[in-house]
This record gives sequence, structure tokens and C-alpha cells, in this order.
Amino acid sequence: MGSPVTERAEATLNAWAQRASRVVPGGASTGSKRPDALFGEAATSTTPTHMRRAFGCRVETADGRILIDLTMALGAVAFGYADPEVTEAVQEAAAAGPVSGLSPLLEIEVAERLTEVVPCAEQVRFLKTGAEATAAAIRLARAHTGRDVIIASGYFGWHDWSNPGPGVPHSASVDVRMVPFNDTQALDEAVREAGEQLAGIIVEPLVHDVASTEWLRAVRAHCDELGAVLIFDEIKTAFRMHQGGVQALCGVIPDLTTLGKALANGYPLSAVVGRARVMSSARRAWISSTLASEMTALAAARVVLERHARTDVCGALARVGTKLQRALTKALAPHAPDLRMEGPPQMLRLVADNSVMLDALVVAATEEGVLLKRGAYQFAALAHDDAALASVESAVHAAALRVRAS
Repeated sequence: MGSPVTERAEATLNAWAQRASRVVPGGASTGSKRPDALFGEAATSTTPTHMRRAFGCRVETADGRILIDLTMALGAVAFGYADPEVTEAVQEAAAAGPVSGLSPLLEIEVAERLTEVVPCAEQVRFLKTGAEATAAAIRLARAHTGRDVIIASGYFGWHDWSNPGPGVPHSASVDVRMVPFNDTQALDEAVREAGEQLAGIIVEPLVHDVASTEWLRAVRAHCDELGAVLIFDEIKTAFRMHQGGVQALCGVIPDLTTLGKALANGYPLSAVVGRARVMSSARRAWISSTLASEMTALAAARVVLERHARTDVCGALARVGTKLQRALTKALAPHAPDLRMEGPPQMLRLVADNSVMLDALVVAATEEGVLLKRGAYQFAALAHDDAALASVESAVHAAALRVRAS
């Protein structure tokens, strides 16, 4: 029996999606970009699944339509697609030869800037993906403490330590205890069970919303009491909620932090940063990637850091997100009251009591000129100007009207 995506692609998806399903398992190399992840069961032969280019806050689909994009590359782009300043820096880095047998000066420059803006950062190791960075942080915590048990709350990528399932041996995650977000009782119980074997606690400080300061303080206190390493996964929150991440907002400072997504405005770069006493374990624990410090992504990150230093990017994202939230709420309320926006304005969730209605709305929105993300998140970007937001409101209103009438 073939996969559901492959079977449906032959019957209901567009020609590009059908071609993709034959050569790319699931239809996309990124899980959240699979047709079923994007549109659920509502996709039709005209629903766009692939793009030709992206610019500002818009994407051009394979069939030439222009959509206003609220996914912003799953949060990896905060300025806008093909930002001119970022593009120029990347082109210069590419022309200079982005990799060689020596480490680039840019690695030092960007690392130094990160130590200035992320509260816990004293040292930095660069990688390419968020999953790599979190795996590296876990390895550092275990190497630093000489222990194995990890308590985790959140999503940390596809690597074996955190994502058990087909193809992953049970032993890979046997020492990982998952606890619910913002649940102090569950955290306390997991810590008691781990005891002196606790190597570290890793949490996403924002899931549906920012975690309570009390919960984050409890996590910090448990790590201090047992000599464990506290890790914040700020892949999606740093350079969006605050350039220094949630830790800069709440005042609870971890030992290690993982960074990515908006760090390089869409170019592949991640980092694990933290206290030198923990980061020094990287001398013993093997953490290495040939392209970790290639210069195009580092050049993009330097532009990002420079712009954050010049202007209040995160404040601007909050203002844009607030306008976006109002526009979407106004568009949905008359015709789709079961659909609503929740979470902080910089990264909103589209929440539905009825998943069928949600799928239908997301597909209808593409027909009206807007690309939404099912569930989490709709990401605000600086490129979402007032004209784009007015178009979003009008398009989503029309989409909701179509869904109600269907």
C-alpha cells in the first residue's frame, strides 16, 4: 500500500505535487511543507504546493500566482524575502569563496556579536539547522555533567534523542523524559525521578504562548540544585520576540541556548551558545560540520545583527503582528467564529475547533491570494506593510465566506 500522500497526489494534487510525490518521500523534504501538512485533506488540483520565487512578503507559485505569505518560511524570515541588504551581503560572501580549509573571520565576528546580545552567551558554536543545534546542546550537557538523563518540554527537531518512532532505536531516547509545557507538577515529578542522574533540562520557553516566569524559575532552580545544565531552545523566539530571546524578557538565564531561524533571515545557520564552563565541553564532545561556518549564512547573520543594533526590529514585528491579529480576527469573526487567533502577535496560532473547517479555510485563502499556516504559526515580518495587511483581511474574509457557504 502506498502512502496516503502519494495516493492522494495522483488523484487530487497539482502536477508539481504529483511529480514531487514520486521522487521526494512525502512530497517535500521539510515535514511542515508536505501537502497534507499544509492543507490537510482539503487540497485540490489547483492548490499551490511549490513556489518559483519569494520576495518581500510574497511568493510566486509554480503556476504564476502571487500570494501574500504569512508563514515566512516557518519563521525563518523576519525582515522579508530577498531583503536587499541581506542579499547584497550574501552575494559578496559567495563571490569571496564561502568555504575553505580555514575558518573565516566572519565566524569570529558573528560569534562576538552574539555574545553581546544573548544573555547567556559567552561562547558560540555554529551549525546549520535547529535540530543540529539542540542535539549539540544535549551532547554538551551530558559531556559537562557526565550524566545521561534529560528532561525535555517542547519540539526539538527530528534527531533520534528527541523524536522516537520508526527507525529510531528505543535506546536513543530511553534517558529522555518529556514533560508538558508550563506544568510545574509534572516537572517536579520528573526531576525527583531523575535525581542525581539529571544531565540537563531543555525547554522551549514559548509554545502556545510565553511560559510563565514561575515555571521557568522552577526549571532554573532544579538545575541549580542538582548541578544540571539548563537549555533554552530559542530557535524560533530569538530575533523575533527579542533579539536576545525570551530569556532577555523574563530574566531567567539558561546555561545554553540554541538559535536559528530568524538569525540569518532565511539562510541556513544555527548556533548553540552559552556559558564558557559548559561550552568548553565541546573540546571533548565531538561536534563538527563541514559547512558550519560557510560565509553566506554568516554574512546574512551579520546583517541581521547589525540591523537589530540600529533599530528595534522586534518592537516593529510586535506592531506588525498586532495589526495582523486584528485583521485576521476581523476577517474571521463574522463567518468563521470557530476559527480564532491566539498567542503573541509576532507569531500567532490559527486555532480551530473544527479541523475540517480549518483545512478548508487555508485552501480557500490560497484561492484568494494568501498563504496561511495550519495551526502554528502565522509569522509577522517587516515586509508586511499596511497595504499587504489590508489585502490579507480582505482575502481571508472572502475565504471565510466561501467556507461558510460550502
